[in-house]
Amino acid sequence: MVKVLAPIVILLVIFAVVDIAAIERRRVRFLPKIAWIVLVFVLPIAGPLIWFIVGRGRPGETTSHPADGPRSGRRGPVAPDDDPDFLGRLNRDQEQEERIRELEKRLSELGDDTPEK
Repeated sequence: MVKVLAPIVILLVIFAVVDIAAIERRRVRFLPKIAWIVLVFVLPIAGPLIWFIVGRGRPGETTSHPADGPRSGRRGPVAPDDDPDFLGRLNRDQEQEERIRELEKRLSELGDDTPEK
């Protein structure tokens, strides 16, 4: 039984360590990468399982832990008024509203010139 379990545990530890090393730092949850690697080596069966269940964030998910500092996990604007894309969309929306109002005004002026029956 030991001959069967030992290679599986070794492969699990290697796979977990490689995964921890390769994953983006912002997807690591709760502990820094080095702490996860130590945990995987100290607890060869439970460590990798804990990493895959708890420590590994999903793709697209950004997480942080206190050791990363206050700006970790946040890339880009914090508020909508800090986002240049958002501000650009607001300006485009306002310009479009202005054009619509102008066209409605022209249409109403054209409608006033038609003879009544």
